[in-house]
This record gives sequence, C-alpha cells and structure tokens, in this order.
Amino acid sequence: MKDRRQKLTVREMIDRLSIDDKTSEPYYKQLIRHIEHLIGTGEIGHGLGLPSERDLAEALNLSRTTIKRCYDELRQAGLLNANGRGGTSVNNPPAVGARLGRLKSFAEEMQEMGMTPSTRLESHEIVSDRTIASIFQRPSNASFLRLVRVRMADGMPMTREVAWYDLSAAPKLAEWDASSSIYHFLQEVCKIKLSSAEQSMEAMLSSEVETETFCFEQSSPCLFLKRSTYSKENKLIEYVESAFRGDAYVYRVKLDV
Repeated sequence: MKDRRQKLTVREMIDRLSIDDKTSEPYYKQLIRHIEHLIGTGEIGHGLGLPSERDLAEALNLSRTTIKRCYDELRQAGLLNANGRGGTSVNNPPAVGARLGRLKSFAEEMQEMGMTPSTRLESHEIVSDRTIASIFQRPSNASFLRLVRVRMADGMPMTREVAWYDLSAAPKLAEWDASSSIYHFLQEVCKIKLSSAEQSMEAMLSSEVETETFCFEQSSPCLFLKRSTYSKENKLIEYVESAFRGDAYVYRVKLDV
C-alpha cells in the first residue's frame, strides 16, 4: 500500500525543513517536528531514504551533532530506521496490537501502548436516518447524534469511524461539545452506564474516502468493525462502524483452554 500524496524529492524535503532562529525551541526539536509532520501527511513515504547527517547538516547550515540528535530521537520513536551504509529511511507505520475482551476508548488503547492519541473531528451533527433507526429499533424519524472521526496514533491516521448515538435514550448528548470523552459524558452527565458491547470484524477494501484518509495510492485492505454498545438496562446507546488500516493494526485474542 502506497501513499497517494505527491512525494517530495530530497531537495524539496530539505526546503521544507526550515529553521527558525528567532525561537527558543532547539534546532533538533524543530527538525523533529517538521519531519514528523511530513511523515504523518505522507509527503515522505515509508521506505524513503533521507539525506545523510553530513548532507543535511551542510544543506541547513547546522552542526552534524544537531542532525544526529534529531535522527536518533526519531529512530527511538520508531519513525526512522538505520540501514547501515544504506543510510536512514522512514519506517512502516507502527503495528498497533489491540486486545479484544473489554470495551476501551481508542485513546485508552493507544496510551496503554505508549503512543500519543489524537482525533480529527470531521462531522458532528444531529440526523434522522431510516437505516440507523432500524438498527436502534426506533421510529424512522428518530434523532441521532452522528460523529465522524479520524483517530490517530503519534500523528498517523489509524482508523476512520462513524458513530451514532440514540438521543431519545440520552437527550443531553445534543449538548456535548466534543471537547471531552463521550463515554465520560454519557456516564457523568447523562447518567448512563455502559455495561456490554457486541462487535463484529471482517476484512474489506477501503472506500474512496478511507483511501484518502489513510493516504493509500489505491483501495487497500482494512479491518471493518461494527460495534453495538448497551446500557446496563440492555438499551442500545451507541452504534459504530470503523475502518482500521490493515497495514498497521493487529487484534489479539486470549483464548482459554
């Protein structure tokens, strides 16, 4: 699976690594921030060779020690790979190994694995949808909170999820401003305790919008999850459809014998 975005040449990449000498931020941290951004956006593709420490130091008029510290920290973060005489290249996306068996938020999963979670909210609206109403066994004109979010780990898009919440069961969700965990809001504000969930998983090819989200060159394998989450009164509160990128996500299941 390849990134769809236009790849930068080495010269173009160096031009994007601008250094601001008017800020107190150390030069090596500025470089780390710029390179992380270029990797996250797909402008530096996985497997791409980066300039040598000496060449980049000369191009940016910086010390080789500064470049070495930048590369070393990016290697420790798993973003770069040292290939001996082959130089330094960009690693493949980190494999995220989630365990099945307990309902967790994406942020909780990533933090447990030492990764920094973040979210890009693409849509937050109240809708009526006949298909979704039938899933919730509600009237066709029932109202639902619909969220579309891209969830990221260390800046890398990992999953695109579309979630619906039944406003007849949790009317105060209409006031949720997306600044906090929706699970926390459900429990603390709506006084709804989630107690169980049913989840299915299947292989699929990414849709056009998912292909764009994950910066794939073409439609590529993903894990497609559907989850229904219930309150302790066994009332369906949340229905989620998520596409997880297949090149960086692994589910693990512990089986009793």
